[in-house]
Amino acid sequence: MSASRLEFATSRSTEFVDLTARIRDEVGRAGLRNGRVHLQSLHTTVGLAVNENEPLLLRDFQGMLERIAPTGAGYEHDDFTRRIDIALDEPVNGHAHCRQLLLSAFLTLLVEDGELVMGRWQSVFAVELDGPRRRQLAMQLDGDFVRPHSPEMPDSLVEVELARQLMVDPEPVAAPMRRLVEAGGKRLRPKLVQLTAGIGPRTDPLRAAELAAAVELLHNATLIHDDYVDESTHRRGRPTVAAAEGPERAIAVGDYYFAKATRLIAEMGNPAVTSAVAEALEAICASQIDDVALRGAYPGDRESYLRVVRGKTASLFAAACASGALLSEAAPEVVGALRRYGDLLGTAFQMADDMVDFSPSSGKPVGLDIRQRVLSLPLIYAADDRVVGPEVRKLLAGTLGDAEVGRVAELVTTSDALPR
Repeated sequence: MSASRLEFATSRSTEFVDLTARIRDEVGRAGLRNGRVHLQSLHTTVGLAVNENEPLLLRDFQGMLERIAPTGAGYEHDDFTRRIDIALDEPVNGHAHCRQLLLSAFLTLLVEDGELVMGRWQSVFAVELDGPRRRQLAMQLDGDFVRPHSPEMPDSLVEVELARQLMVDPEPVAAPMRRLVEAGGKRLRPKLVQLTAGIGPRTDPLRAAELAAAVELLHNATLIHDDYVDESTHRRGRPTVAAAEGPERAIAVGDYYFAKATRLIAEMGNPAVTSAVAEALEAICASQIDDVALRGAYPGDRESYLRVVRGKTASLFAAACASGALLSEAAPEVVGALRRYGDLLGTAFQMADDMVDFSPSSGKPVGLDIRQRVLSLPLIYAADDRVVGPEVRKLLAGTLGDAEVGRVAELVTTSDALPR
């Protein structure tokens, strides 16, 4: 069970305060999946009601309350000469107490699948009858909880969803993808989905995990294709799909999970989320073509590099941030800001990853990107360097054996390419 106080301030003598969005936020924050929300007014002049938030209708309600219990109608409660223990600031509010009897001091709302069970036009109101005041409601949530802010639970939800999806797939495609997924990875993109899915007013940890897992499957599908194009033999310490099972299987497995991931996202029923991820997939494919084409002008230039990186890497970071926010129904300006953040984060991530190719302590063979002629910002900067640039360009234009790769790596690390 979760217990808290819902505080609010009123500005008029009679006021209908719509608390629906705040209650939804509390349900999401608490991780209530299925159960009940109990509300209790802590004041004898504040009632609770469920009805339509339409301004003219609210005026009708106020008029009805005034007709039934008019202000200043000679209430005995307001005869201070007959009452005892009266506070110095005691208001004349007999009408407010009478009106509260027409409402309720208690309210219970149902929660199913993480959502308040509400009709299309229904809103939850605290009805101020003697304002303006500062008010409190007692709120208790009970039922089945998934704790969205647990340090362990979000990651485990994604891992469970990944395992569940791979379990139902045909074994010829599931087995190679399972090996890649189980080999690890940073899971940055699903983490971004989960973090941004908690920003808007509608938070649902399970739906966020479903979206996060689909984005991770999509990312891994791009890695399978990348490894085939780059002729890489290992990924995360294990043989790549192309190396272990051949290029035809690698293409088929990648294609299958491109299709499956987009289907899973489409089935979530949020067109904006689907579009955000589909646009990233378009950018990834287009940039892969650019990447291959630019290898004829290796090492390329900074502008070409950034264009490829923003398409191949940053686009999915941006989509992860935007789709999570869209799933939670965040405001458009918030979605836009998160999309830009993801784009910058993805670009910075790729730049940092480029430098790993020149670090002996990274666990990767030094110079792997050089050998595979992968676009790399350190190589671009080294090729432009006035001191080492001519030798770097000459080496890159020829055959890259072990000696040449080692020399290029040495020139890059001794230049100012990495600090830049």
